[in-house]
Amino acid sequence: MDDFWKPLEITPDGSAATPEGLMERLRGLNLGDLLVREKALVFRGFGVTPETLDPVMDMLLPNRLAYVHGNSPRTKVGGNVYTSTEYPPEYTISMHNELSYSATWPSRLLFYCEKAAETGGATPVVDGVRWLESLEDEVREAFAKGVRYTQNLHAGRGLGKSWQETFETEDRDEVAGFLDRIEADWQWRPDGGVRISQIRPATTRHPVTGAEVWFNQADQWHPASLGDEAAAMLAELMPPEELPQSVTFPDGAPIPGEYVIQVRDRGLDNAVDVDWRKGDLLLIDNVLVGHGRRPFTGSRRILVAMSD
Repeated sequence: MDDFWKPLEITPDGSAATPEGLMERLRGLNLGDLLVREKALVFRGFGVTPETLDPVMDMLLPNRLAYVHGNSPRTKVGGNVYTSTEYPPEYTISMHNELSYSATWPSRLLFYCEKAAETGGATPVVDGVRWLESLEDEVREAFAKGVRYTQNLHAGRGLGKSWQETFETEDRDEVAGFLDRIEADWQWRPDGGVRISQIRPATTRHPVTGAEVWFNQADQWHPASLGDEAAAMLAELMPPEELPQSVTFPDGAPIPGEYVIQVRDRGLDNAVDVDWRKGDLLLIDNVLVGHGRRPFTGSRRILVAMSD
């Protein structure tokens, strides 16, 4: 594996430094093959604005998906276009593959920089093969049978996201149909919320290359990743099984905190930062590459969309 992997940067380089120039450039590329080979692509210097974003996005993401079953806080700003995760700017968002806890996930993610942060705010990206290989044998073996994710989605009032926000619908039958299709264990609760449990693998293989990659969000769903103080506060509020989201091994055995801290830290340690400039686009293969967010100051606006 190349120790110096980083996303391929594509600049005007003789073509027009305009959104139209970028689209002309894209017409000359076999984008699917290029993305699988390079894993992530940065398009820089083409002057893409929010007003000219849609046609560019249509070429990069031929079938934009809704963020259904997504667990992070976002705002929908257009046709299946969302703000990036709206966690407070002082926090790092650890590496993850979008919707890796679900039975279905997007194959591509596209990020667009409408406004760069005053300082910080890079999007780190990590090669999923490297991430997996960076883990100790003990950790990889412990996760070999996968993980069990549990969600408690309230009906409008409570910690975390509601089921209405999560599934972008008010229709309980629509939610039930979705959960049945992905073969989740689920039940409506007396307070109108829904509890969902799924056993998912900890790794997956890329459908084209066959490469095995680390592909789960156990560290983000585990209270240890919040730090001792926050985890202790949550433990006082409610038992683990009542948290908005939690994770165990498939048989319900707890995952040691030191395992998820290792996963979190080695993902970040092996990541390469994409430092944003206004108008940049970042396209990633969502199986081959994990992503996160560095802390920042000032206002920052990154939009994200996804496709199958």
